[in-house]
This record gives sequence, C-alpha cells and structure tokens, in this order.
Amino acid sequence: MSKDAQLVLVSNRGPATFERTESGGFEPHRGGGGLVTALTGLVHHRDALWIASTLSDEDAEVSAQHEGQSFDCKLEDVTYRIRLVESDAEAYERFYNVVANPMLWFIQHYLWDLSNAPDIRKWEVDSYEQGYRVVNKDLANAVLEEIKDVDEAVVMLHDYHLYAAPRFIREARPDVFLHHFVHIPWTQPDAWRVLPRDIREDIFEGVLANDIVAFHTRAYRRNFLLCCRELFDLDVDEKANIVHFEGREIWVRAYPLPISAETFQRNAQRPAVHEYERQIQRRRREHLILRVDRADLSKNILRGFTAFDMFLDQNPDFLEKVTFIAHLIPSRQDIAEYAEYLERIEALVAVINHRHGTTDWMPIDLRLRENLDEAIAAYKHYDLLMVNAMFDGMNLIAKEGPLVNERNGVSLLSENTGAHEELAEFALSVNPFDVQEQAEAIHRALTMSPDARSWRAQGLKRVVTARDPGDWVDDQLADIEAKRGGRAPDAG
Repeated sequence: MSKDAQLVLVSNRGPATFERTESGGFEPHRGGGGLVTALTGLVHHRDALWIASTLSDEDAEVSAQHEGQSFDCKLEDVTYRIRLVESDAEAYERFYNVVANPMLWFIQHYLWDLSNAPDIRKWEVDSYEQGYRVVNKDLANAVLEEIKDVDEAVVMLHDYHLYAAPRFIREARPDVFLHHFVHIPWTQPDAWRVLPRDIREDIFEGVLANDIVAFHTRAYRRNFLLCCRELFDLDVDEKANIVHFEGREIWVRAYPLPISAETFQRNAQRPAVHEYERQIQRRRREHLILRVDRADLSKNILRGFTAFDMFLDQNPDFLEKVTFIAHLIPSRQDIAEYAEYLERIEALVAVINHRHGTTDWMPIDLRLRENLDEAIAAYKHYDLLMVNAMFDGMNLIAKEGPLVNERNGVSLLSENTGAHEELAEFALSVNPFDVQEQAEAIHRALTMSPDARSWRAQGLKRVVTARDPGDWVDDQLADIEAKRGGRAPDAG
C-alpha cells in the first residue's frame, strides 16, 4: 500500500474514552475490548486517523471542544489522531441496543431461541432505519469530510456495527478503497433469514460495497461466501475467494488475529501481578482451573460450571483438591438477557459451592470484576484454562493464557472458537454443548502426564509467538496494495 495514501480507521468504539477530572478538564482512558487492542497495534504500525462514535457525555463534550473535527490524543505514550462523532441520542440507542446488540450479535453467535424470539415488529424495523443506518451515515459522513481533499485514501472499517457505512462512502467516493474486518463469527445462511428481507439485503449490499471483506478464520470466510451465493444468488468464486457484485470483485480474506507476545509477557512482570501471584500461591490447592471472560451469553459460562459440577460428582477424589477461579466481567447489563444471565451464573455458582463445598474449601471462586493484573497472575498458575465458548470470533484469552503460564497448563478449547483453527493440535478440543465431554476433559487435563502437558504447552507457545499484530497488519496492507494495483488474488 502506498505510503502516501491516507489511512482511516472506523469503528464504533475508539482508542480513548474521556473522563472528567477534578479540575474540570478531561482525561483520556484506553477504550475497552479486543477490537481496540487489535487496532491499536495497527496504529503503532502505520499513521492513521481513527474515527469512532462518542460513547459518553464526556466524549461528546471533548468532540464539541474540537468542533467535531479530528484532534491529537496522547494515551499511554502513543499519540492518536482521532475524531469522535456524536449521533442523536435516540438514534444511537436504537443503533446499539436494538439492532447491533442484541439483533446482529445474536444472529452472528447463533444465540436466538427461535421458538421464542425474536419477534420483529415495526419498532425493530424502524430502529434499523432510524438508528442503525443513521449512526452508520454519521460515521460515513465524518470519513467523507476527512478525505474530501485527499486523492488517495484507504478506509478500514471494523465489525458488525458498521455494515451500512461502506455503501454510503462508496456512493459518494467510488474511488476510495474500502476494507472491512468483521471481528465476530459469520454465520451460515439460515441464521440471516431471521432478518426481514429488506434489512438483510441492505446489510449485504453495505458489506459488499467494500473492496476486501475480512474475517479471523477460514470457516467464517466460507460462511460469508455461502451466504452470498445462497441468499442472493451472486457469482461466487470459492477457489479464489471472490464475490462478483455490481461489476466489482470483492476479495474475501481470513487473517487470524495474533496477540503481542512481547507486550503481554512484559505486562506479566508488573509488580501488581507478582503481588496477586503471591495471593494465589498462598491459597491454592493441588489443582487450579481458570476462566477469564466477559459474562456474555456466547461464552457458555453456565455449561462450563455445570461440567465442573459433573466432574466433582464423578471424581470425588478431587474434592477439596481443586479450585475453579472465574474472572467474569459483567457485560451489557442494560440488555435484559444479559442481566438475567449474570443472575443465573451467580445462582449456579451458589448451588455448586453449597453442594460440594466444606467449611474451608469453596470449589468456585467467582470474581465479578475487571482486573487485568489479577487475571494475568492467574494465567501464570493455572493447571487448566477453560475456553468453552459456544461461538467466538477469535478469543484472545486462548492465546494469552498459554503464553505466560508457568505450570504447563492445559487448554480446554471449544471447537467453535476462532482460535481453534490455530490451536487445536495442542488443546483439548470440546463440543461446547457436550457437558459430559467437558467434564471428562477436565479430568483428562488434571490427570495428564507431565510429558504430555509439556508437549501441549510448548506447542501452544510456539503457535502463539509465531506471529504478532504487525504481521496481521502487514498481511492486510499487502492485499490492499495488491488489489489496488490490479494484481490477481491468491487464495487468501
């Protein structure tokens, strides 16, 4: 990709969110989520303008101070060029809490209980038009304003929040190169039939306005191509991974997201991590099971705890010898399904602890808080890491844990996580819906020979350290350059 090309990143959540200080000013803090982590690596690699939505009143005030234009923001010794876009409050509420979450998120993680939900009424249809498309157009207009005097621009859009935006940009600037990375699973055609035909068509036309559409895994790429052919009867080349649409070739690619091993290993040596390690070592039993997750429906937390309950029932010799630490971050509590899910998690943990616990041993140590140092300390000392998500775009926890673990810990890994494509050889693969299989995998992990544990642990470390975010960025920029230069695609 030409170094002269203006690079613009677009996402719902930006690299910084602002909080008011005691003096009345505003202080930036790192934006949360794996997407921000991934894109931060891209910004480190290449100068870029980052456009995102305002997520709070403070964000909106900072945006207003800069008259809605782009500005420099220094955060953790890195200077970002950002532009925060404020949308109408009701439109944003509909965009985020009616359409993006839960509707699209549920579709793309197979979460709908279709016998009961969703019921799509005028409210949902209107929310797509008056919420989702409005916010997408606001962000698209910000992009167009930033590149209005730029002859050569590359716009990289991210995730399920922005499926409509590429078409708005394409219609105004056909010359601009558009790249869209979807960080969550792409489901098979029938899942998309939940949406009314008009909305479904609008989403796919928006995504297909891009020049390159990218996913974490080959499986999601394959599902997208299948949707294009079966839902819309488009001309799809499954060998070259190309969709033909409106006289254009859209390349469909898979770029598995790596972690920054160097950065994460450095974080693992922070003093606060060592202090939490000492606490773990003082309290640990013979075996330690760990999970670190958002309390999201897709993470399959209830089945994980049920599998542990079954493991204790079927292997009473492990009673009082194993502790299950669960670091769970409450997620989307303004959505009823998520609030109810967290209540069910707490209730199940209480039941399991009551059934199996003793006066000085609690089987599950539930920690409902976000504390990275505490989680990293636990990463270093687990014997089994449980990642049993129903479906997951990638799941970086499956990579972070093995990287810093010091006990040759074993990974229990759902076959429906994006990370499974890379890590399956050295993990214990499980069907996330087969609770008995997970219970047996727990036993297998905790009774595995030292040599087998070492072989798996070293294999995971090799895979995780083989690539870094710079490689992920380079692969995408190389394909952008190839397509802009008119070169024939490889298989992607």
